[in-house]
Amino acid sequence: MSIVTDPAGETGYADHPPRMGFFTDTTVCIGCKACEVACKEWNAIPEDGLALTGMSYDNTVGLGASTWRHVAFIEQRRTIGVHDDADVLAMAEQATPGDGDGFRWLMASDVCKHCTHAACLDVCPTGALFRTEFGTVVVQEDICNGCGYCIPACPYGVIDQRKDDGRAWKCTMCYDRLGEGMEPACAKACPTDSIQFGRLDELRERAQHRVTQLHDSGIADARLYGADPGDGVGGDGAFFLLLDEPEVYGFPPDPVVTTKDLPAMWRHVATAAGALAACAAAAFLGALKGR
Repeated sequence: MSIVTDPAGETGYADHPPRMGFFTDTTVCIGCKACEVACKEWNAIPEDGLALTGMSYDNTVGLGASTWRHVAFIEQRRTIGVHDDADVLAMAEQATPGDGDGFRWLMASDVCKHCTHAACLDVCPTGALFRTEFGTVVVQEDICNGCGYCIPACPYGVIDQRKDDGRAWKCTMCYDRLGEGMEPACAKACPTDSIQFGRLDELRERAQHRVTQLHDSGIADARLYGADPGDGVGGDGAFFLLLDEPEVYGFPPDPVVTTKDLPAMWRHVATAAGALAACAAAAFLGALKGR
């Protein structure tokens, strides 16, 4: 799979704005859910459950048709070290008395990744899913026919259908706000700048600097997820700084665009079809000669 740095240009936008995206720094997420609320308010997303789920303070459990932003609460008890530098990580990691045992929260606001190679776009038969001039991926609900092909195509399990109408829904990165020069509602509402919005290339540079800063402070587990253009989806338009393995946060460790084999499959189909046509023609000519 080739590395694509300009998905909007690849789609056909000759003159377009820079690619925009999200960088979520989970080390400063305080789990306030302001992003969830702002997303619902701006996009008029219906309520999707207020019952206790048994999953700590997480009442929404995961992304879905009516949850375009999801704040995960992960409780960890583990052995921790002492860092010389007081870092903002102290907001997420709290030592407790006892033989080196520690308890910490890992909090992260998840969202659609707006993949560079988006399988949902490949499988949509109606054009309801489209690539915007900002490089993001949006569902047009008035065109979606509810076929559901995009749901298994997403390597992150982001897209979902609403039971009442069957159409697919997901984060649009507030496409209507971007067109007016505004930042998405979730980033606007985040009180700690855990969710940062801007030009994707600038966000990647900022994120790498942040990782270096954490490593220098002794936080060796800090790593980026979704920022590599050479990964299985060509890099994400929404990427994350994590403090543990991706699986801990519910992310697939090595996501791969599910339609990566489609070109080869179509070539095989064309070859097979050509071979069948040649055999049919040979049989027909043979039958004519036998008369």
